[in-house]
Amino acid sequence: MSTLEDRSNAKRQAIGRTVRTFQPTLDANGNPIPVSEYFGDNAFDATKASVIPKAIRKEVKEFIHSRQALSKDKVEVIAAAVTNWAISKGCSHFCHWFQPLTGGTAEKHDAFLSFEDSKPIEKLTVSQLMQGEPDASSFPNGGARSTFEARGYTTWDLSSPMFIMESANGKTLCIPTAFISYTGESLDNKTPLLKSLSYLSKEASRFYNLIGEDVKSVHTSVGCEQEYFLVDKALHHARPDLLMTGRTVFGAASTKNQQLDDHYFGIIPSRVMAFMQELDHELYKLGIPAKTRHNEVAPGQFEIAPIFCEANVAADQNQLVMATIKNVAEKHSFVAMLHEKPFAGINGSGKHVNWSITDDKGRNKLEPGLDPAHNLSFLASVSIVLKAVYDHSAALRMSIASVGNDHRLGANEAPPAIISVFLGDALAEIFEQLVEGKSLSESKSKVLMDVGATQLMNLMKDNTDRNRTSPFAFTGNKFEFRAVGATMPVNLPVSILNAAVATAFKDAADYVESALAKGEGKEEALFNLIVRDAQLSQKVVFNGDGYSDEWVAEAETRGLPHLRTTPDALAVLQDTQLTKFLVDGDVMNERELDMRYNVLIERYNGLRTIELNTLLNITHQSIIPVGLEYKKDIAVGIRATEDIGMKTDGEREIYELVDNTLANVFNHAKAMRSKLADMPTEESDCARYIVQELFPMSEELAGYCSELEVLVPDSKWPLPKFEELLFMR
Repeated sequence: MSTLEDRSNAKRQAIGRTVRTFQPTLDANGNPIPVSEYFGDNAFDATKASVIPKAIRKEVKEFIHSRQALSKDKVEVIAAAVTNWAISKGCSHFCHWFQPLTGGTAEKHDAFLSFEDSKPIEKLTVSQLMQGEPDASSFPNGGARSTFEARGYTTWDLSSPMFIMESANGKTLCIPTAFISYTGESLDNKTPLLKSLSYLSKEASRFYNLIGEDVKSVHTSVGCEQEYFLVDKALHHARPDLLMTGRTVFGAASTKNQQLDDHYFGIIPSRVMAFMQELDHELYKLGIPAKTRHNEVAPGQFEIAPIFCEANVAADQNQLVMATIKNVAEKHSFVAMLHEKPFAGINGSGKHVNWSITDDKGRNKLEPGLDPAHNLSFLASVSIVLKAVYDHSAALRMSIASVGNDHRLGANEAPPAIISVFLGDALAEIFEQLVEGKSLSESKSKVLMDVGATQLMNLMKDNTDRNRTSPFAFTGNKFEFRAVGATMPVNLPVSILNAAVATAFKDAADYVESALAKGEGKEEALFNLIVRDAQLSQKVVFNGDGYSDEWVAEAETRGLPHLRTTPDALAVLQDTQLTKFLVDGDVMNERELDMRYNVLIERYNGLRTIELNTLLNITHQSIIPVGLEYKKDIAVGIRATEDIGMKTDGEREIYELVDNTLANVFNHAKAMRSKLADMPTEESDCARYIVQELFPMSEELAGYCSELEVLVPDSKWPLPKFEELLFMR
């Protein structure tokens, strides 16, 4: 446990840090090389690499979009090309890079070294490129693989670029792969996403062709806004709870936090700016188009956002973004914290997932155009998404369930655990007219806003505001899934969203096909579909304050599911009616759904148990001892004051306050330890027990620990406090 000396040393180190000098590559004149000249230097895309013949690049693209056969001789050309490229970049090893159900990534490195005619050579064979074999029983599998059933496979994902990861002493070629069991079940987060993309492309293409648009395929574009905290490394390591759980399990609020709104978009501290500049540089080399960086609302909190790309690539890149944030932070003596709620009382961190639908011609199907009220294709696309969210809101809530998100959802600047859709005034008015059977009025278009100062340009005012309280908001030409947690891989939320929308497209295509068969015209059928879906899904549309108690009550009257905790949400995976759309769309089968429930509920229990035990350990090893020591000091002071005949009313009052608080700490810790000993063994029962019994007790104990922190003199408190963690950098 941390001691007073540890805290003092950590503060001195944090205060004495110098800004790390980051020097980008320079040209002959000593100027930094433009990003455009080194962007993607460490990425290898088989559909774009000039070292691969154009005909083979074309075949790879066809394979990705239509699953046409890719012959072995073509793969040999790719394997040879990527080997030469990687070796020329200094790589000695390669690995299959995959995303098991741990929530992170995994890799096993193999050397390029091989032998031909007893001579050493560097080579990546076709079989090594296409298939690997990790131990499936050693990764979370929800009972799908026993210890004696260890075989599992990784298989190359051609749609995501290979990349080079650099370390201090070497480089490794990483090959993005899916991970499946010997019996064919997906053991990763990538495979369901790829299946959902195929499902959506099939059903959306069918729909758009029925209404007269030439569409061969559809994909979803995704942009992930990643929030994170930076804490000085020394201060972080002096807090056992940050080391063990990624969050502070207790802590008294600092007198200043975010109440002045002075951190958001403020001047970026020089040490943080140096980190951000190096982070951008590393991401650009990987071909990740980092676009925006800024201070977030909470002190010590920041955000990075990329340019949109196809969903599968975006999901892989977000994993790389999170890993690179952590690696670069370490170089600057920071620890990057991605936990959804590392500090109570201030904003938590999310990962806003911006999502849109684009066809093979590059047309965004959620682009309103100049006259959205009469753009039936756009209105149909939006109404289909609305129906998808309304029909499958419980599954969407499940997809964002996590220990960290349970702290964040419904708290500062985070949407509630009720899935609703924000449309904005203009679009909401159009749909209200449709629901009420009124003729559509002219669209509200953008207008100039005169700001009243001749020195300033007039602004183009959008026809809708933004709603930060909405978990799923339309933001001009895309939807923003704001409820995704900062630590979470985006694969599952996007997979569920894709599958829900694909199911709604399938239903829409069936409706239009039936209407056309009955003799209706395309425009009439399309209009009637929009009205039907708008009427069916109007309950999920809410443009008001999602933080308000009134909305929670109103959502209940609308019949919208309110799954408050992760165990509540994960139960969706066991409801065959709620997951039928995933099975029907071949996104996940019943066994895979059951497996994921087992993995995720076990993970929830494991993480919560670590938090509970960490809080107890800190309580007994740091907090109670310092409380006892301070109580003793007060008692000594009282005796000394009484010995000289002075009154001790004030000292006694302080003593009683400390004594009562310390007693509450001890008694609550004792009760919680006793409750922990009675933990049920069955995972579902264990989760309910944690939610109903243990977690409320831990919050009470944390509250008393925080009270004692306020009472004990700062000079005696052994653990770094919120003000140090949030403001010393």
